[in-house]
Amino acid sequence: MRRRTPPPPAPLPQRDGVDPVRVRLPADGAWATVREHLVARLTGAGPGVIEAMFAAGLIVGADGRPVPADAPYRPGMFVWFHRELPAEVPVPFPLPVVYRDEHIVVADKPHFLATTPRGGHVAQTALARLRHTLGVPTLTAAHRLDRLTAGLVLFTVRPEERGAYQRLFGERRVTKEYEAVAPYDASLALPRTVRSRILKERGVHAAREVEGEPNAETRVELAERRGGLGRYRLLPRTGQTHQLRVHLNALGVPILGDPLYPLVTAPVPPGDFRRPLQLLARGLEFTDPVTGVAHTFTSGRTLQAWSAYAEWAAD
Repeated sequence: MRRRTPPPPAPLPQRDGVDPVRVRLPADGAWATVREHLVARLTGAGPGVIEAMFAAGLIVGADGRPVPADAPYRPGMFVWFHRELPAEVPVPFPLPVVYRDEHIVVADKPHFLATTPRGGHVAQTALARLRHTLGVPTLTAAHRLDRLTAGLVLFTVRPEERGAYQRLFGERRVTKEYEAVAPYDASLALPRTVRSRILKERGVHAAREVEGEPNAETRVELAERRGGLGRYRLLPRTGQTHQLRVHLNALGVPILGDPLYPLVTAPVPPGDFRRPLQLLARGLEFTDPVTGVAHTFTSGRTLQAWSAYAEWAAD
């Protein structure tokens, strides 16, 4: 099999921890110039924006020099530029680093902070914030937590080592422990292992369970009960999108603060950080594939609905 040639390194530096956009010109196309292609391709930029970027020298080639507006279209050519970042409400919670060495960084992500840039969340992400504060532009995420989930996230320092750490998760060689606060149901027999097939369709907010071979497995334990609430210990063996949220909802004990399960609710306004989803990535345990060191990490966070329910539920 012929290997694809890797793209050249970015000629532009990161900006606030965010990489420049890289565009490769398609192998086939009827455009006469690079500008014509980008205008047709980046329709969301708005009228006149691409032309203004060319005029200001903001679109560059692999050599870091501005690409002229009349540069002829060349299939396979790469160009880079910095996009205008969306207006984002700052997530006003700290992002402590639990562990750092020359290979990895483990951070304790707060609720509401996305792990990596996606959609309208770009600078207000754990990756961008850590790159900027730690001064490590090569930092990348080895896995991802949902924006609404808090807890431990593993990042890699060296790009050439990222695959080794990603394989830990793909090959299920990481022990992950989560904690959730949800209603207590005396009729629910625990502990138990939940297995089902979860389907997450593009463009649909909520995932759902369907018939078929299970692709999701979670061990569910009741760690503690307090009145009508339970604190649950969750041990996933797989990592399907929204897996823990789907499985607890299927058991009849949906996680407190969940805007998707059992019902999809209206989005909250930007800057509304009340009643966070009561789901926490509590622990990570694995043997480092590069150094051979056995790592065990524990989040220092607590779930507010368990420690101070009245404050969590207050308007």
